[in-house]
Amino acid sequence: MKRAIYPGSFDPVTLGHLNIIKRAAAMFDELIVLVSVNSSKNSGMFSPDERVELLRKVTDSIPNVKVDCCYELVADYARQNRAKVLVKGLRAVSDYESEIQLAMVNSKLYSKLDTIFLYTSPKYAYLSSTVVKEMARYGADLSDFVPRQIIGDIETRAHAIHGKKEK
Repeated sequence: MKRAIYPGSFDPVTLGHLNIIKRAAAMFDELIVLVSVNSSKNSGMFSPDERVELLRKVTDSIPNVKVDCCYELVADYARQNRAKVLVKGLRAVSDYESEIQLAMVNSKLYSKLDTIFLYTSPKYAYLSSTVVKEMARYGADLSDFVPRQIIGDIETRAHAIHGKKEK
C-alpha cells in the first residue's frame, strides 16, 4: 500500500489545504493528514484535537484520507506508520526554500522518506491560516477561504477570542 503523510498545523484548515488533500489523496492508496504540533508556534486558534475534528469534518467524503495528530518529529511518525512519502504544499518560492530544508532534515532522520511538493492552485496562492484568522477577527466573509462545513466553527471561535467585530 502506498501511504503518504500531509503534515501541517492546519489552524484552521483552508480551501488551499483541502485542494492539496484532494489531489494527494488521488495519488496514494492512503493519505494521512497529520496535525503536527509545532513547538515554535504559539497556541493557535484551535487546539490540536479540535483541528483534527475540523479536518475530519471536511475530509469525511474522501475515503482514503485518515486524520491524525502527533507531538513528535514527523520523520519518526512516518517511520512508525510505514509511510515513505511526505506531501507538502507550496504557494511561493519562499515556501520552497524552507520546505526543501525540512525535506533534507527529514530524509536524514529517516532515509526511506521522500518529500513531494504540490503547488497550490493559483486561486489559493495568497491564502494561509494566518490570513483566515485575521479575516475572522474582523468578521469578513470566509466562504472563499475555508470549507463551508467549518465556517461557523471559525466564526464562533474568533468571536470568543476577540469579542465583537473590530472596526
